[in-house]
Amino acid sequence: MKLEASLGYQPSDPYAVTVTFRTAGGDVIWTFARDLLTRGLTAPAGEGDVHVWPCLNSTGRAVVIIELRSPDGELLVQAPALELTAFVNRTLALVPTGTESSQFDIDELIGQLFAV
Repeated sequence: MKLEASLGYQPSDPYAVTVTFRTAGGDVIWTFARDLLTRGLTAPAGEGDVHVWPCLNSTGRAVVIIELRSPDGELLVQAPALELTAFVNRTLALVPTGTESSQFDIDELIGQLFAV
């Protein structure tokens, strides 16, 4: 079955990526670590609810498998490796690895958490 999905990245949340799946019941959004997706392009990565690993599909094309688990069920999807790599590279061009913390003011975030 083919499932329509889109990837998202916001520099204001530099550690995370989102995958939005379009379903008959509405959009389902998963957010997980950009680093997990990056590592999963070349080797198995992940613990808990999200796992990512490279693979070949039935025609021998490079794909990336993304496994998502929740109390409501499990989803196993494959995406073209070239497209995911291009997406990750675009996020890294916006916010290179190691510079994520410069994208927000930690003092402001703490103040927002403790604001009454």
